[in-house]
Amino acid sequence: MQIDIKGRNVPVTDSIRAHAQRRLTKVERQVSDLARLEIEIFKEPNPRVADRHVAEATLYLKGVTLRARDASPEMLHSLNLMVDDLARQVKRHRDKLRHRREAHAAAARQAARTAGRSAAQPSV
Repeated sequence: MQIDIKGRNVPVTDSIRAHAQRRLTKVERQVSDLARLEIEIFKEPNPRVADRHVAEATLYLKGVTLRARDASPEMLHSLNLMVDDLARQVKRHRDKLRHRREAHAAAARQAARTAGRSAAQPSV
């Protein structure tokens, strides 16, 4: 998985980059190597907003795009919340695909069974 981390008027330090890489290992195992993840971090300009540090992610998979956004008073905490949300979405997407694949296979087995029965019975 290709990971791009951008900072909008916020420097992306090596510690933030390493923390994101470490937190995304679970998601990385579940998606294709061709997947692309864009993470954007920034601070809300309004000082009265308590949750100023924002982390947004866009994960481009084959046929689907998943997005996650979280904000909190600390940047690493925002990143953790965003990664957890993204991991939940990836798991849900994979479960949906697996369920569809299993349902399609069961329907094909059922169709083969009924075709086999009708071929075994002689026609009158």
